Amino acid sequence: MAATSRGLTAPFGVRLRSVDVSPPLHHQPLDLRKRRRRRLIDRADFRIKCCCSDSLGPIRRTSGSGKRVEKCVEWRFDPKKNTHRVRMQATPAMPFASPQSRFVSKQEKFFPRCTPRNSGMQSRDTPPRRDTGIANEKDWGISLLNENVNESGTNEDGSTWYRESGEDLGENGYRCRWTRMGGQSHDGTSEWKETWWEKSDWTGYKELGVEKSGRNAEGDSWWETWKEVLHQDEWSNLARIERSAQKQAKSGTENAGWYENWWEKYDAKGWTEKGAHKYGRLNEQSWWEKWGEHYDGRGSVLKWTDKWAETELGTKWGDKWEERFFAGIGSRQGETWHVSPSSERWSRTWGEEHFGNCKVHKYGKSTTGESWDIVVDEETYYEAEPHCGWADVVGDSSQLLSIQPRERPPGVYPNLDFRSSPPPSDDEPPELPSSSSSQ
Repeated sequence: MAATSRGLTAPFGVRLRSVDVSPPLHHQPLDLRKRRRRRLIDRADFRIKCCCSDSLGPIRRTSGSGKRVEKCVEWRFDPKKNTHRVRMQATPAMPFASPQSRFVSKQEKFFPRCTPRNSGMQSRDTPPRRDTGIANEKDWGISLLNENVNESGTNEDGSTWYRESGEDLGENGYRCRWTRMGGQSHDGTSEWKETWWEKSDWTGYKELGVEKSGRNAEGDSWWETWKEVLHQDEWSNLARIERSAQKQAKSGTENAGWYENWWEKYDAKGWTEKGAHKYGRLNEQSWWEKWGEHYDGRGSVLKWTDKWAETELGTKWGDKWEERFFAGIGSRQGETWHVSPSSERWSRTWGEEHFGNCKVHKYGKSTTGESWDIVVDEETYYEAEPHCGWADVVGDSSQLLSIQPRERPPGVYPNLDFRSSPPPSDDEPPELPSSSSSQ
């Protein structure tokens, strides 16, 4: 089944728009091209959607059609082709309080430009945007200079800028070419920085990356880094490409901010791993999301999502699910839950067993006494392969693959100390405190 990851999240970057908690069976990685699907078994649709425009509203449960429910919170289990239906009304979650503020209503605040048009070097920097995943290398426009440069200047409005480039050399053929640039306003209240680099050595390791940051006069600040790596896997000796992005923004006038960590890993035999960890806060509300996709290259698939949110008053709510498939046989299971300020807890757990013969065992129960345990004739789709695989990522990494290492002298051989990237950290930035989804 196609997967889309959108969080239990209130946008913050910089205008509050809609909060969309999409079907728990969907992530959305980067590439939106048509996906290869494997038709197997169909399943009931579960959705949670919170729809807000100028202000944030409560998280709402909707039917499988995806139509918005504006006035109530509804949690529905509605299996297809089955006469057994249960409909219940749950206690509404505390809404995301959201009067528009000066920070959100003035989007231009997050776009500090330190130099006017046609007066010195222009800032390339803009703040990161939420839920945009990992950009392709062509979107960054990285263009490293072939010579060392160290220049700076002052514009007519008093703002300053600088640009410098160089090359660092090390053992085993290590080379890092880099360019740094930045600027600030005349009074120093606004500032931007950006760094590009490419790295290589004699083992075949190649890396292309960007880091940028900025702040404005209102105290809003942001930071973003992007990296693309080619290396030989330590255990399989296969070529591997890894891409990652981290993004963060903080308000200078409110207790608001967000952080995201995205990663993708591919090897030449079809093994693929993708995932993201996200966190956000807007005054008294906080929200988290984690999701992952794992393909072993031989038909085995694991996907999972865990989303939750809470308010300072003590209301908490969330949704999580997991699916595993191999050769047309697999399972899905999940839980939706809500905790009131008085610690009263409601939850619904559900599961599906897919036998690969158009028979699906569906079961579940809730704390309000509802339950079901049925076998139905259904078909569904699950995604046996990633929609973006090794061939796609190689095609999108032409600049990374074209990095030229230093010339190796005759008789000198590389030290084959293969590099393997550590797993992404679960830790959130210190200024953005974390919480646990375990209830």
